[in-house]
Amino acid sequence: MEALPRETVVDVLENQLREEILTGRYPAGDYLPTERRLAERYGVNRTTLKHAYGRLLQAGLLETRHGVGTRVRDYLRLGGADLLPMLVRHSPDWIGEIFEVRRSIGALIAERAAARAGREQHGELRELLAAVRAAEGGDAVQLADIEVHRALARATGNRVYGLLTNTLFHAYLPVRSALVRPFTDPEAAHDRLAPVVEAVVAGERDAARAAAESYLTATERIMLEELA
Repeated sequence: MEALPRETVVDVLENQLREEILTGRYPAGDYLPTERRLAERYGVNRTTLKHAYGRLLQAGLLETRHGVGTRVRDYLRLGGADLLPMLVRHSPDWIGEIFEVRRSIGALIAERAAARAGREQHGELRELLAAVRAAEGGDAVQLADIEVHRALARATGNRVYGLLTNTLFHAYLPVRSALVRPFTDPEAAHDRLAPVVEAVVAGERDAARAAAESYLTATERIMLEELA
């Protein structure tokens, strides 16, 4: 096999091994071939292979047992949400499942925010909503929209909701540019999101939840149509 380009050898090797793990060439629980055999297969030295292993260990795809070898971790059973961006890059099929969670979490956050937010949070939400309308260009509108959702999560008073919101955003970050269509018209993006903010500011829990479900369903439909 031809040696990989020296200037990107670790990156290329890491990507190749990752794809072979995710496509099932090396199934979960299986030990990888010896370092010597893999180094020969990919035309690299063992130091390069160890660097690639280190990245995949950190990513949660491999685990090493001292004196036994390196095997593929059962990442679907043992892994965390931090794996999602990598999985989305591998297969956009994950987007539909991410959006399903996004709908549920987003509706719950809106309901909790309506019950717990105070005047300071209300003011912040109004300002950020106005920024959606004022943004120029789909990318800027999308980012402004995300900031509203982060503020909604903060308004719940529960920091875990904030981390979950960030996790779900980062999960589809690899394909975000392909999901920009709901945000190409700032006015329309503002008007879709406004009922959520209005219900939260009014302290109407049921209305906030319903508005969030409607908003998330509508934007999801547009984004998936574009992705398809």
